[in-house]
Parts: sequence; structure tokens; C-alpha cells
Amino acid sequence: MNIAVEKATLNAQCSHWEKTYREHRDMFGEEASAPAQYAAAFLQAKGEKNILELGAGQGRDALFFANQGFHVHALDYSNISVAEIQKKAIAQGHSQNISAICHDARQALPFPNNLLDACYAHMLFCMAFTTPELHFLSDEIRRVLKPKGICIYTVRHKGDSHYKKGMHKGDEMYEMGGFIVHFFSKEKIHELAAGYKLLDITEFEEGPLPRKLFRVTLEKM
Repeated sequence: MNIAVEKATLNAQCSHWEKTYREHRDMFGEEASAPAQYAAAFLQAKGEKNILELGAGQGRDALFFANQGFHVHALDYSNISVAEIQKKAIAQGHSQNISAICHDARQALPFPNNLLDACYAHMLFCMAFTTPELHFLSDEIRRVLKPKGICIYTVRHKGDSHYKKGMHKGDEMYEMGGFIVHFFSKEKIHELAAGYKLLDITEFEEGPLPRKLFRVTLEKM
């Protein structure tokens, strides 16, 4: 994909997500995802409190983390989702524990080096990112994490029933129903783990299809 196509694809995806969030206020439900519950327990055991969530969507996991006593920097590139998170945080008394910011994860993260205890991203990595963009994002996360900081992310993998379905968009990306998904192999996870200690890769399923995913746990070296 050339640069012009990548930019057009990103812009179209943002508009599609904005429309989806506008029409479906809680499209993923209000309960915390299973990966968020895992992440909270893992980070609490380590005594970590300062979390970056990338691709926070409508805030179900960010609000869960706040309820568990974490301070959450929730980033999403949808203005609608960020406004919704801010509204929910105020309504639930978490305005001091959740900072919601509109940000494109293809750009440098808006934090200084070695600031954050952990980064969490549920299916953000398997959105419309090219492989070089994923390497940049992985490097940026490592930059803003403290030494031995934790990164936990999930991605749909090549065993998923939607792999190679829909319109091919380059790399291992396919568009279905207006959404572009980048499907991962374990080899790609190992590639993106440069500069980290790879603590765990766990396969799990989610949703009615079901979606088939990897949950990845990394520690900054």
C-alpha cells in the first residue's frame, strides 16, 4: 500500500468508527472484557497503578480499571468515543482517575520517556496498521514505559474464521463490513517483541463468532 492509500484507508476507518459509535452507544457492552480482567489482576499483583489504554473505544475497560484503583490514560482516535468516556467518567465519579485523549496511534505518543507502569490495548494492534506502523507503535510504547513496565495487548490471529475473507488491504489486512482487521501470526508477535521480554502468549475466544485471538504479555527490557 502506498502512502496515499494508507492515509485514505485511515481516514475512512475513522469515519466508519465514528458512525458506528454514534449509532451504537455500548456496542461491546458495559462489562469489562476478559483481557482487561486479566490485566488488572496481573498489574495489581505487581503493584502497578498508572496505565495507558490504547484504542479505549467507549470506555468499558477504562472504567473497569478506574474502579479497580488504577489511573488510566485512555486514548482513542474517535472524538465521539473520547467524549463518551469523559461523560461516563464524570457520571461514575472517576473524572480524577481517567484522562481521555483523542490521538492517532500512528503518531508519537503524547508522553515523556519512562513515565508509565503499563500499557493495555484490546484489539487495537489488529486494526488498520501496516507492519512498519506496528513496529513504530511497539517502539513508542516501550519508550513511554518505565523499566520493566508491562504491555498487554490482544490481536485476532490467522486461525480466526474471518482470516482471508473480505477485501485484501495489504499485509495481512482484510476489510469486512467496513472494518479492516490485521490478522497476526505468532511470528509477528515475536517480531514486535524486540526490546521486550515476552512473558506469555495465550489463545482465547471472544464474542458470538467467536473471534479467535492471542493475548500477549510483554515486559520492557
